[in-house]
Parts: sequence; structure tokens; C-alpha cells
Amino acid sequence: MAANPREIRLSDTRRHLDIIWDDGTASRLAAATLRAHSRSAEAVRAGIDGLLPTLAQDIAIADVVPVGAYAVNLVFSDGHGRGIFPWPYLRALGDGAEA
Repeated sequence: MAANPREIRLSDTRRHLDIIWDDGTASRLAAATLRAHSRSAEAVRAGIDGLLPTLAQDIAIADVVPVGAYAVNLVFSDGHGRGIFPWPYLRALGDGAEA
């Protein structure tokens, strides 16, 4: 399983992050999925409780910022801007996520 992206693209609606991995596999991750699986205190607490965090229905990705050569920082429309997603974590979400 390749864990390095060849290409990362934000959809026109900002509701999906499209990733093409080194092995040619494509992942389409919904902004809501990414926000729910961010490592924010709210998301971690909800996970401990066996729940998903409560999110706005219209959540979008406001910005995608590279973090070195290992991750991206996703900034969400609800103001959460510290969502660092390493490549292996994004790949795992992409392999199991439904967009």
C-alpha cells in the first residue's frame, strides 16, 4: 500500500479532497469525514464515547496547507484549523471512507 500522494486536489465545491496515490489508487474524502476524523479534542472525545462529533451539514475545506513532506493541514469552514493529516492516516481514511 503506497502512502505517498502523487496529487492532491480540492474539489470545486470544497466538500471533497481528491488524492491520487503513488500506486495509482484514487481516494475521494468528504470534508465531513475528514473533520469527523480530525484529531481535535471534540473529535477524540466523541470517538472515546463511541460517537461522531456534531458537525454542520455544510462543512467544507477552507484551505489545504502542506506540512513538510509528510502531511497536510486542513482548515475547515467551522474554524477548526489545526487538522494535520499525515499521508498514512489519509490513506487509511481513503481506504475505508465513503464519500
